[in-house]
Amino acid sequence: MENRPHYRTVVISDVHIGSRHAKVDEAAWFLGSVDCDRLILNGDIIDGWQLRKKSGVKGWRPEYTRFFKTVMKMMENCNTEVIYIRGNHDDFLENLAPLKLANISIVRDYILESGDRKYFVTHGDVFDTVTSNMKWLAKLGDVSYNVLLRFNGIYNRYRLKQGKPYFSLSQFLKHKVKQAVSFISGFEGMLADLARSKKCDGVICGHIHYPENRMIDGIHYLNSGDWVESLSALVETYDGEWSIVRHPYMTAGAKLIR
Repeated sequence: MENRPHYRTVVISDVHIGSRHAKVDEAAWFLGSVDCDRLILNGDIIDGWQLRKKSGVKGWRPEYTRFFKTVMKMMENCNTEVIYIRGNHDDFLENLAPLKLANISIVRDYILESGDRKYFVTHGDVFDTVTSNMKWLAKLGDVSYNVLLRFNGIYNRYRLKQGKPYFSLSQFLKHKVKQAVSFISGFEGMLADLARSKKCDGVICGHIHYPENRMIDGIHYLNSGDWVESLSALVETYDGEWSIVRHPYMTAGAKLIR
């Protein structure tokens, strides 16, 4: 690939391998299009909840293998350090963390040094009281979310036939429903406070499937989004600058980096 970018750090989260709605090939394509010194897989890469369901995807699919082969190729070609932070959907890793094997580390959270700044890296479910304390209710919400995604898929197939870009119904509802907006705002604020308590200058998370790059009361808040709807990731240059990147599928004629 011409003008192949090489980043200091790439962060992706919420690929949800095992979910019918996961864009695993797109995530693999993105990782295969960049080089980096450090790759942070920030939780919910594998969706254990969906893989365990009888109604979920049956068995391990070829695109899942391609995704992990892409990660291994990054390790082989660029000596990329891979840091896998467990999320709530891949909580089966909880008993393994912390674990280090060659260039791969499995951890619960991570402190990242970026220039003269420090970032606290966490999936983000630590502040989701529904996920942490009422897993049955969280799984009920997961079912509702998947129903919404199924409808969204049908709607977007129609849009693509009309030559229109992808439209995320759930992201739209998050902006329109007052309770959802309040939840996102509260989530971001609590993570900013957590970073401050850790003596960090910023926080990097995922979990809520909403990419973001902004300051919150002096704390740099970064969210990598997801590979179900947003198809987004975070990248850090060697100058310590952070950006949100998106797969070109998201907008007609869009550039990858915004």
